[in-house]
Amino acid sequence: MSSMSGDVKRNRKQLSKQSSAQGDARRDRWKKHRIERRAEFVDAALRALDTHGPEFGMEDVAAEAGVTKPVLYRHFTDKADLYVALGQHGTQILFNRLMPALNEELAPLPRIRSVIDAFFSTIEEYPNLYRLLARPSHTVERTPDSDIVGEDKEFIATAVTALLGDYMRAFGLDSGSAEPWAYGVVGLVQNTGEWWLERRSMGKDSVVEYTTQIIWAAIDGICRQQGVIIDPNRPLEVNKVIQFSPLSGSAEEAAE
Repeated sequence: MSSMSGDVKRNRKQLSKQSSAQGDARRDRWKKHRIERRAEFVDAALRALDTHGPEFGMEDVAAEAGVTKPVLYRHFTDKADLYVALGQHGTQILFNRLMPALNEELAPLPRIRSVIDAFFSTIEEYPNLYRLLARPSHTVERTPDSDIVGEDKEFIATAVTALLGDYMRAFGLDSGSAEPWAYGVVGLVQNTGEWWLERRSMGKDSVVEYTTQIIWAAIDGICRQQGVIIDPNRPLEVNKVIQFSPLSGSAEEAAE
């Protein structure tokens, strides 16, 4: 009897483990399904943006996705939730283009130009998405995690601060000015981008070149005041690379 009782306990324990494993597998499949469905609805929201502009409604997204609004609300609690998902998607697009440009092993001037071009190319391709994120609609309730453009500005300025600071130390300059420089540069590019999206009084290549020249003139002028002359079209001996994650909000530099 004792042996049979032990077998029963072992069988029950094994069945319990199998049931638990099956439950975990079902939860993983459901989680994956929800992630995929949310991504599909974000794509639909981007199409609704193109068609209706930043004032699109949830019904527009549902129509683009081919579902009813109740189905959409199973995956997003409200428009603010969808707004945050759009912002995260936009951030990923921007950083996928910006960080490789920032880390290109180019001379200073072409490197700056490449970064500026990456930003302007992104907002040119997704103008309504940028407008939505930069100037949220009054119909969308603001939440602590909904200031996507502000967060991106912080991430980028952190990366640029690390990059400038290390270069300044390499040239024997005071790196204390790296942070205000970085925020000034990022603010300049962002404000110029918003102006350009609304006016379109010149082509993208022209505004990229003007912005590049302004930034380089500031860097070159400060360096010359300290007796440091840098050839803008010659790669520097020390190339600084930023390892940066917008999710963690941290930046690390490495020399190559």
